[in-house]
Amino acid sequence: MTLPPDHPAIPAPRVGVLLINLGTPDAPDAKSVRRYLAEFLSDRRVVEIPPLLWQPILRGIILTTRPKKSAHAYSQVWTDRGSPLAFHTRDTAHAMQAAMGDGVTVDWAMRYGNPSIASRLAAMKAAGCDRILLAPLYPQYSGATTATANDAAFAALKAMRWQPAIRTLPPYHDDPAYIAALKVSIEASIATLDFTPDALLASFHGMPDRTLHLGDPYHCQSVKTVRLLRDALSLPVHMSFQSRFGRAKWLEPETEATLAKLVQQGVRNIAVATPGFSADCLETLEEIALRAKEVFLSKGGENFAYLPCLNASSAAITLYQRLLGRELSGWINQPG
Repeated sequence: MTLPPDHPAIPAPRVGVLLINLGTPDAPDAKSVRRYLAEFLSDRRVVEIPPLLWQPILRGIILTTRPKKSAHAYSQVWTDRGSPLAFHTRDTAHAMQAAMGDGVTVDWAMRYGNPSIASRLAAMKAAGCDRILLAPLYPQYSGATTATANDAAFAALKAMRWQPAIRTLPPYHDDPAYIAALKVSIEASIATLDFTPDALLASFHGMPDRTLHLGDPYHCQSVKTVRLLRDALSLPVHMSFQSRFGRAKWLEPETEATLAKLVQQGVRNIAVATPGFSADCLETLEEIALRAKEVFLSKGGENFAYLPCLNASSAAITLYQRLLGRELSGWINQPG
């Protein structure tokens, strides 16, 4: 069919995959961290306090005092490539693009900070992606992670006159391919150590305890991941939750308290993995690899090792090929 001469250019239809992670400030300085925290902590999915009560607290003491402290923490993990979460997610997108070939456009975005979900969806749509799989890289589902990433995407779509078709990646906390990838990654990391761990601690990002009672499946899915890891690995696996904020009751047991308790129980050599995170970030590299290590050693532990996230490893790419290929069934011919 011949188009009229004044017909606007329309790119050839393509299938897209948008990998989504939590977010990061643009730089490890107080100004950038303040801007990031203002966006992050204003999300009603993250802080479920009525805005009339919460915003004065946020805009007052929190954004006045916390950015400087958090900027120092970010400076301890920042590299010449920038934010670890950003470059690991970017590396994953590039590796997935190579793995999936020219038939699929793979991009990446952050729920908070840059590149934004809205900007990357607009770019993908402009490039011809009329079918897009949203892939929040959270193995366990939570309203404060998976749901808010999808919320941001749907809000961006709401402003589009011509929307692409959308699919979303389900949680994969108990997928055999995910457990297999964790097993490969954990065992490979342990093989490089100069000591033999007495046990493995699986530390997950904390959530307020009330989220469990309101129906959020995050706690239950995290517990199942650990149960499956125990079945897959040959060493004892313990479980804890980190990253508490505020005075509310949070999911337990808490990570640093668990490490102290394990020392009391005779564990002197520990390896810590973070199977709720797909990529290394502030919470894994500063909170676990630095601060949790200090706690463990100060309580009498002898050897501590933080085991990296899947990041853009070959195990991760094999996993994502399987997960994404399955969700793209019918859109592309990709092994699942």
